[in-house]
Amino acid sequence: MKNLILVGGGGHCKSCIDVVEQACEYEITGVLDVPEKVGQKILGYEIIGSDDDIEKYAKQDVYFLISVGQIESADLRKKLFEKVIKAGGKLATVISPRAYVSKYSKIGEGTIVMHDALVNAGAEIGKNCILNTKCLVEHDCVVEDNVHIAVGAVLSGGVKVGAESFVGANSTVVQYKEIAPKSFVKAGMLYK
Repeated sequence: MKNLILVGGGGHCKSCIDVVEQACEYEITGVLDVPEKVGQKILGYEIIGSDDDIEKYAKQDVYFLISVGQIESADLRKKLFEKVIKAGGKLATVISPRAYVSKYSKIGEGTIVMHDALVNAGAEIGKNCILNTKCLVEHDCVVEDNVHIAVGAVLSGGVKVGAESFVGANSTVVQYKEIAPKSFVKAGMLYK
């Protein structure tokens, strides 16, 4: 298995740990978080440093996954992703074995596809995205970089979601609609 460092130790990190463990492709070697949490553990994994240590670990044979959540803004996830890239680090793409990802779709680096998510044929998912538990990304959708599709959200066929957007839990975006970059679609909303 490949060594993996998670960047961000909040609630989303716990969900990421569960998916990574189930996928059996990466072995988590530690978590990076704020300096005052170094030495603490998250679900048994030690916080081994802060994001200031990304450059140091990038020189080792490890992959990174940004495990900071994203609701109101993609700024922190994007900043951390870019910090890994600038340091020459490798980014993991993690897909739950309980997810369905069509062989005719594309998943960008640094993206995590959580349990029971579905990604259908012709869909293109950008870099550093979260496809959260039980979301549906239908055929021919385009999800640009740094987007979070929340739990149970539905993107009907041909939807385009602009970069750095958030699509809330149990929302539905009707077919062939385009969501502008940096948009916030509220939970339960029908976007038409």
